[in-house]
Parts: sequence; structure tokens; C-alpha cells
Amino acid sequence: MGGGRGTRLHPLTQERCKPAVPLAGKYRLVDIPISNCLNSDINRMFLLSQFQTASLHRHITSTYNFDPFGGGFVDILSAEQTEKGSDWYQGTADAVRRNLLHFRAFPHDLVLILSGDQLYRMDFREIIAQHVATKADVTIAAIPFPVSKVAGLGLMQVKDDLSIERFVEKPKDPAVIAGLTLSAELEKKLSPCDEKRCLASMGIYVFNRTVLAESLDNTMTDFGKEIIPGLLGKKKLFAHIFEGYWEDIGTVRAFFDANLALAQPLPPFNFFEPNAPIYTQDRYLPASKLNKCAIDHVVIGDGSILTDSTLHHCVLGIRTYVGEGSSLEDTVVMGADFYEGDAQLEANTVRGRPHLGIGRGCTIKGAIIDKNARIGDGCVLIADGKSDGTYANGAVIIRDGVLVVPKGAVLPPGTVV
Repeated sequence: MGGGRGTRLHPLTQERCKPAVPLAGKYRLVDIPISNCLNSDINRMFLLSQFQTASLHRHITSTYNFDPFGGGFVDILSAEQTEKGSDWYQGTADAVRRNLLHFRAFPHDLVLILSGDQLYRMDFREIIAQHVATKADVTIAAIPFPVSKVAGLGLMQVKDDLSIERFVEKPKDPAVIAGLTLSAELEKKLSPCDEKRCLASMGIYVFNRTVLAESLDNTMTDFGKEIIPGLLGKKKLFAHIFEGYWEDIGTVRAFFDANLALAQPLPPFNFFEPNAPIYTQDRYLPASKLNKCAIDHVVIGDGSILTDSTLHHCVLGIRTYVGEGSSLEDTVVMGADFYEGDAQLEANTVRGRPHLGIGRGCTIKGAIIDKNARIGDGCVLIADGKSDGTYANGAVIIRDGVLVVPKGAVLPPGTVV
């Protein structure tokens, strides 16, 4: 599922949909669910998209090309006008409903539904095996969350056999949340926790084919708010408990924190797992070049050029350029889509336009620098203590306490925020 507007992630979604947002120096968010599928021996995937899809489509078509013998594919299904309707997808359930006819062309008994904007590593063979063993109609992946951290999540109450008794979408009443906590028997089976926990839906569903068709034979538009609650008491619903790392990257702050966490010596999400790699586009870029730099806890994407700069706790994307004497701390730089040749550099000088990347003598802290941004020499960009809003004549946006330079923005030399 990759069709949402991603309004909470704006301005990173100003020119792209959420699944296409760059991640961890060289990946995009959509690489996570696709890689989890491939590592789980699932190679027939449909990507349902709708808003700002151009960069997502380019990435998919240039990355996931399967040989003709395995029968695998990643097929992009964008919202389209048909004889039955001309409006766009109205929600997750509506998107799946409109594409059931495309699924029917391939033999299948089960349908696995995933979100395109979450960071996690899961072997889907385990949830599918449980689904078959329990003879469930629907199985929902669920993660145990402390009661103090369940705000904004769909919660479920389950029996000791993991069958689902109750499902509440994003409850706020403390009394309701208290009634959804795990039983003492289930708590014993999980890793220890000092606080009571609830099971939160991860937005990952396994449906029997016939049950999916039946559940969508209506006008309901959303799985979490309508479809799943409507199936309670009518179908066999089970939870599959997942205790690994999972992050719903739905806001600028969540995206920022999840990226910077990857610069830790032992990050919560490990991209270095040899038996379950995360796939992405092979760009054939040169190795990065570092000259006289002081670097501490930094992820550096391929093809980057860093000169006489100081970097602490940063994630740098592909083709990142950082000029002499610049200092970056707690910063995510998404890099660039291209290099500038000598003629372009000369033209920039004539026009007074900054070099692609970060200029000389800049100080940046607590920021996200989106792709193809041009930050002139001597700029100071620091988010600390500043309220959310627009700055530098709209060229800089602070949201969730994170300073963001949008994709393609140009900051003149000496800009101070």
C-alpha cells in the first residue's frame, strides 16, 4: 500500500509519495516491505499507488526486474478511471477492492497486505504458517507496546490462544486502553517489561482469498477503522505477535529519529544482516571520497565527496557534497540525483548560484537536507528552540522541531536560521 498523501511527512512528500522517501543513505522506504517479501520467498507483489508517484515508479522499474523463469514481479497499480468510477482510492480497503480483478489473474489462496512506509524486518513465512495452522480467516501482525506509548495505534484484545476478541482504532480513553492490556499468561510468553502492554496492529494482514472478497463487498474504505472491526464475531481473527524492531515512519520527527538511529554502533534496525539483505537500485556509483574530515557516528552513501569538514551523528545520502570548513551534527542529508560537470559549475559561478550540496563554512544541526538542495557558503541552519513554521522566505521549514530544507531548495550564501 503506497497511495496515501503523506501529509504528516510534508515537506518530504512535497514532490514524492511516502514510500519513495529516501532512507538510510541509499534506500527508499518501499525497499523495506519489498525486501521483506523477497527474503520470505514471496515474489509476486502489487504496489498500489496514487499520489506523487513518478519517482516511486522510476525506482521500482529500475530496481526490481525479475528473470522470466521464477514468475516474480512488482506490478504497479495506480488509481485509474473505470466504467464503475472515476474518483481516486478512498482508503486502504477501497484501494484493494478496486484491484481485486487484477489479483484474480494469478492463482492464490492467501493475500498478504503491507504498508509501504514502515521500517522493520520480518519473515512473513512465520505469520503465514500460523495463519494456516490456526485455520484463521484473517491474521493481523501485532507488536506489544507499553500502555504509555500506544497513542495513535489500533489496539486489539486477544485470548490466550491469540484469537482476537476486540479491536479499537486509536483509542484515547485511558479506561478503554486499560481494558485492552495483555493477560498475565501472554505477558509470561513475551520478553520482560516493567509496564503493562497492549497489542498494537502493525497494519500487516493475511487474508484468505474468499474472506477478503467477502469483506470488501461493501462501501467500507479502511481496514483498521471499518473492515477489521466489522469481521469480529463473524470470522476467525487471530493476532501474530512480533517482538522485533518496528517503526511507523509517519511524521517528520519519526523519520528523522529513525534515520539518525542508524548511525549508532548497534542500530535498532540492522542493514548488515547477510541472510536477509535490503535491496535497492544498483547505481554503479564510485566510492565516497573524504579529505581531512573529522567523522563520528556517520553513515555515508556512495559517491559522496566530503572535504575538510566535521560530521557528528549524521546520515549522508548518495552523491552528498560537503564543502571545506562545514560542520554537521544530528543531520540527515539525502544527497543528489546527479553530479554537476565543469560547465555546470562554471555556469553556477557566473549566475551566483550555490554548488549542488552544502557549501563551505556552513553550520547545520538538527536538520534534514532533502535531495538536490543547494546551500551556499557560510549558512547557519540550527533547529534548536525554534517553533514550527517557515523561514528564509519559505526556503526552510521547521516541522516537529526538525529543520527541513526541501528538495531542490536554494539557500543564498550567509543564510541564517
